[in-house]
Amino acid sequence: MTGSDTKNPSPATVLIVEDSVLVRLAIAAYLRDCGYRVIEAASSDEGLIVLQQSATMIDILFSDADVAGALDAFSLCQWSRKNRPKTKIVMAASPKGAAVAAGKLCEEGPYLAKPYEPQAVEDYIRRLLAVQNIEESS
Repeated sequence: MTGSDTKNPSPATVLIVEDSVLVRLAIAAYLRDCGYRVIEAASSDEGLIVLQQSATMIDILFSDADVAGALDAFSLCQWSRKNRPKTKIVMAASPKGAAVAAGKLCEEGPYLAKPYEPQAVEDYIRRLLAVQNIEESS
């Protein structure tokens, strides 16, 4: 099954914070193909601006742990947890040990080791949204 086979009935919004243009474009295109609304940020600074100024509900913040910007990715995620508590966070890092540390520093948030397959990102997002839906309906 491909991502295009698993369209979402009500698209969630994903903010991708990734400074590698090719990685960002590839994952953004894949997630759009899966039916998500995607906002792209090329640095942690751009990501923070989106989080601060967007009236849109950001369902998922997907950030590279080593993203460029004055603000490090961990601080960006902590800002999001404090100011947008409903936004779920996925951090991507390389190698896997760094990814685990990224998850722990972001309050046990999910982590994804680089390199990753686009389907793995979509699977993480789908699981996070399912948990969020269960929590909201309880």
